[in-house]
Amino acid sequence: MPGRILVDTTPLRESREFRLLFTGQLVSVLGTQLTVVAIPFQVYGLTHSSLQVGAVSLAQLIPFIAGALAAGPVGDAVDRRPIMIWTAAAMALTSTILAINAAVAHPSLAVIYVVSSLAAGLMGFSNTARMASVPGLVERRRLPAAFAMNQIVIQVGVIVGPALSGVLLGIGLPLVFGLDAVSFVVACVCMALMAPIPPARDARGLSPWQSTKEGLRYLRSRQALQGVYLIDINAMVFGMPRALFPAMAGSVFHGGTITLGFLYAAPGVGALIGAVTTGWIENIRRQGWAVIIAVTVWGAAIAVFGLVDTLWIALFMLAVAGWADVISAVLRNTMLQTYIPERFRSRMSSIQMAVVQGGPRLGDMESGLVATVTSVEFAVVSGGLACIAGAALIGALMPGFRHHVAGQVDDVPV
Repeated sequence: MPGRILVDTTPLRESREFRLLFTGQLVSVLGTQLTVVAIPFQVYGLTHSSLQVGAVSLAQLIPFIAGALAAGPVGDAVDRRPIMIWTAAAMALTSTILAINAAVAHPSLAVIYVVSSLAAGLMGFSNTARMASVPGLVERRRLPAAFAMNQIVIQVGVIVGPALSGVLLGIGLPLVFGLDAVSFVVACVCMALMAPIPPARDARGLSPWQSTKEGLRYLRSRQALQGVYLIDINAMVFGMPRALFPAMAGSVFHGGTITLGFLYAAPGVGALIGAVTTGWIENIRRQGWAVIIAVTVWGAAIAVFGLVDTLWIALFMLAVAGWADVISAVLRNTMLQTYIPERFRSRMSSIQMAVVQGGPRLGDMESGLVATVTSVEFAVVSGGLACIAGAALIGALMPGFRHHVAGQVDDVPV
């Protein structure tokens, strides 16, 4: 049956609210991915330093984590729809400021640091609310398909956004940032058309501090959740060398902005193929083991990428890494959102968002620092090997994560 190979699109057919969320996310992700290339390109052009490229990404880490963690208690206590609307409006403003800064004769590096960090904080707040909203928009049995559709959105953005950005950068940075601002306006409209997304009744009435403590107490005794977070941090910190792409585009592959766009887009090509063909994932029972294997494949592909200097082989290995990453992502999201009770969903999603977006930013700094001390090639290869070792260690030390099975629900009292 095609459904056993291709992604199940039933959530889009059955749920109007999920269609609106899907559409708004698709447009905004496309816009955001334009700036994922534009910001490091601009910083590298101003400073000619891979360390600075990593540093500007790291500067976004604390605001993002703060935004994601703050959204947890709030999202479990109030309607999540206004959160998504107002944060999208604010991110349209930050992208407009970046466009203006890029248009002046002497762009300010400080403005890039400050405004991109503010945008990261807003994104953390918004993404947490969006992730926690999905289980309330579709049937529980449709969650793997819904999260696979979300991955398709992300990967289409990861492919089209960087590739398009590589072309548009030849026209001008202000255009790239301006299109990002427009994408958030479209997302605002989509969210405004959605019905309210109220919180669970038993999550209301707690102060933010009480809510945070309750969430941390819940996480402390759930090894399955801890393993999901830790293995993703491991993969992103050691196996995500995107901060080195601007340097590698010229020094290793002898190309320009088009080559840079291809490097950023290649993991998304593999991930999109993986996301579109995730029908078989619904049949995986030993999900913990499957995540460990997927992360190991990711690390191996990144290590090989660092060893080659032929562009098409490098792009292929990045695509393999992207395929493995999306399999891991769908499984991890399904594990979390199936296992976690509704009353903790935003708080646990906030930690997930901090990990998913924070890990790559730490990875940018790690790879930039190692490349500065050693070489670009050594930084990539050593990171891939460290990712493999980390996945093996997490699997060995956390049997509750390793032995997690499909459909497992947390019924242990808090």
